[in-house]
Amino acid sequence: MERRAFLKRAAALGVLGAAAPLPGWSGARGAEAEGPVSVDALPELTGDLTVYLGRGEGGLYGDVVDAIRRRNPKLNLSVRRAPSASLANTLVQESRMGGARADVFWSIDAASLGVVMNAGLAKPIPDSLRRQVKETFRYPDMVPVSGRIRTIAYNPEKVAADDLPEDIMAFPEHDFRVGWAPAYGAFQGFITAMRLLEGDAATKAWLKGMKPKASEYAGELGAVMATARGAVDLAFANHYYTLRLKEGKPDASVDIAFTRDDAGSLVNTAGAVALSGRETAVNFIRYLLSREVQSYLAGNAYELPVVPGVGTPKGVPALDDLHPPHLDLTRLADMRPTLELMREVGVL
Repeated sequence: MERRAFLKRAAALGVLGAAAPLPGWSGARGAEAEGPVSVDALPELTGDLTVYLGRGEGGLYGDVVDAIRRRNPKLNLSVRRAPSASLANTLVQESRMGGARADVFWSIDAASLGVVMNAGLAKPIPDSLRRQVKETFRYPDMVPVSGRIRTIAYNPEKVAADDLPEDIMAFPEHDFRVGWAPAYGAFQGFITAMRLLEGDAATKAWLKGMKPKASEYAGELGAVMATARGAVDLAFANHYYTLRLKEGKPDASVDIAFTRDDAGSLVNTAGAVALSGRETAVNFIRYLLSREVQSYLAGNAYELPVVPGVGTPKGVPALDDLHPPHLDLTRLADMRPTLELMREVGVL
């Protein structure tokens, strides 16, 4: 484990090393990208820049920030780290007291970004930057950086893949023993998506139906580990928890399955918003979409790249082969009704 951590850290240190620009790329601005852009094609970052960084992914986001800092020695980069929801609320409070104190907010989920956007704090994203991401991830005021898909992590010794419903709403009709993490932000985002897609009444009925079958865990990795041990038959979790477990334990008895066109196959994203109109803020976000950073997050955090031409982590289908629901991810910021509903049912 220590050796693997060392290798990942070493990869982070070199993630923005020398790389040849892609053929046909003539600069960082103004052209429509035909593939991932190398950091060698990006402008140098200079001056002062403050980034609010939502915690997540075992420090890998921080490693990317450190690599950007090392590559741009003239950049005076200040980073504040805290949970994404907390930082979103801080930014809103700062704006009421005279203005947000950050230039960029990089969050682990679209919900916290939506809070900031709903408060009117996000600046418009230039078309040249929006065009770099896959069309389904293009937003006027937000740049998705990496994706995560909801999955069914199941134990194949307990459940046959063919017995798993492709409709998330059908799971209460079955007798599966389920692991879940209701206090976890990713799970609450999943339930918020269900509310928006299916309505409050159907979501309440789903929670009531699942509650007697479910064992609660502090986080989704714990639920996936319980699935591999056979303590439960399956777990509701983001895809990368299973991939990370399988990296350390290749023989772990856990696989992933997907539902179709519903909250159970939601693709959420980490992303960034520019909070100041400074060019440096936008160019910092360009680095997050570079070939090197996108490849690093896919290879080490097992997240889904949002830029065409970067390979998907092993064990997960390409985004084009998945069937997520059509949902504006910024609507996931509407979390309060979700929490009220979960408390009413008694799962929080």
